Amino acid sequence: MELNSQQPFELTPFELTKDYLEKIQTAISQQDNDLIKTEMEELYPADITNILYELNGEESHYLVRLLDKKLGAEIITNLDSDDRKKFLKNFTPQEIAEYVDLVDSDDAVDILNEQPKDISEDIVGLLKDKEQARFVNDLMHYDEDSAGGLMQKELVKINIKQSVTECVEEIRRQAEDVENVTAVYVVDDDIILQGRVSLKKIILAKRGSKIADIYSDDIVSVKTTATGEEVADVMQKYDLDAVPVVNIQGRLLGRITIDDVVDFITEQAQEDVQAMTGISEDVEEDDSVWKLVRSRLPWLIGGMCGSFLAAKLIDNFDDKLSTIPAIAAFIPLIGSTGGNVGIQSSSIIVQSLADKSGIDMPLGERLFKVLKVALFNAIIAGLFAFGGSLLVDSANVLLSLTVSLSLFSVVMLASLMGTITPLVLNKFDINPAIASGPFITTTNDLLGYGVYLLIVYLLM
Repeated sequence: MELNSQQPFELTPFELTKDYLEKIQTAISQQDNDLIKTEMEELYPADITNILYELNGEESHYLVRLLDKKLGAEIITNLDSDDRKKFLKNFTPQEIAEYVDLVDSDDAVDILNEQPKDISEDIVGLLKDKEQARFVNDLMHYDEDSAGGLMQKELVKINIKQSVTECVEEIRRQAEDVENVTAVYVVDDDIILQGRVSLKKIILAKRGSKIADIYSDDIVSVKTTATGEEVADVMQKYDLDAVPVVNIQGRLLGRITIDDVVDFITEQAQEDVQAMTGISEDVEEDDSVWKLVRSRLPWLIGGMCGSFLAAKLIDNFDDKLSTIPAIAAFIPLIGSTGGNVGIQSSSIIVQSLADKSGIDMPLGERLFKVLKVALFNAIIAGLFAFGGSLLVDSANVLLSLTVSLSLFSVVMLASLMGTITPLVLNKFDINPAIASGPFITTTNDLLGYGVYLLIVYLLM
């Protein structure tokens, strides 16, 4: 079909349907290689990756081995870490080495780290690209969540003494192994990073120009020991597509690209969400039943223990509850409000701790601001509770006053609890995100019930 040159071409996203999947599975079972190749040629690597998620191990192995090796390597790097680990169990070390030879060094290390140590060593020994093998061995010494672990060795660098003409030739030579070239890093004879030169400046430079005349020494870099969070903060602050990585002497070792940082941030966000919801391990939906149970059970048991304590606390006021049954009607209000306020406060603190772009607010100033916000919220919530409780029992003004005063106190205390807890956890290098989950909710339930029943005892 001939496209109208006057009309823009619109890309239709691929939608994996049950019929299409059955078609591919039938083709695999019948070894209809021509059909499989024809269908896969119409898809992007990310679309083929989605198909692999729906196939069993043998089917996915058969499909990928039919494809071009470079395409297969890209598909494998697109897989999630846990899924890739299971997927590659169907491949021999020799087959895995064929793909590792074709991916960026940082992706190669990720793949190898997911394998048992003996298999990863076999794979490195089977690599045909000796430079890739050297890159991989260098990177495997770094912690996977550090700048050294996130970086890739592939980049384009040029000596500051060279000419622009020599630089162009060097780009042509080095760029064969570099997927995205946005700038050229400038180094001295000792490979010490001096700056960078953009492709635009290289193209526009006059014949005979030297790199020293056109490069920019205004460059941001990170050390290999920097954490993944620090790298993400630097790239976000300075709006970078890539950041060079240097050692303590300033020697250029590699670079970190934006896609690797996005992957890291995504993984960290998933861990924080799981921590906030009381899941103690990194789990996926298709993990074993026991692993899913084990990841959730600790916080469930902890929450139940907190509930038993709350039940014991309420039981101690059984005589008051039997005398004035309406008291019990407001217990859910006190508990839920305290839990919500605590989660709101802790979530804001966790967010501010994650954002390193500004000047950190002193603790005293932070607490004073929290108290002001809590005071306004507590007054409004208390007045609202006073009016609402009058609607429940209009004849008992004292009860309404008790509920109102209790809610005021609970909002104030829950705000402080939600603020202080993540700060303390962060001080002891514990993920503060866990403060936003069942820990705050359970603690504030106990705190809220205790305050409410204490005020009931004193006033009624």
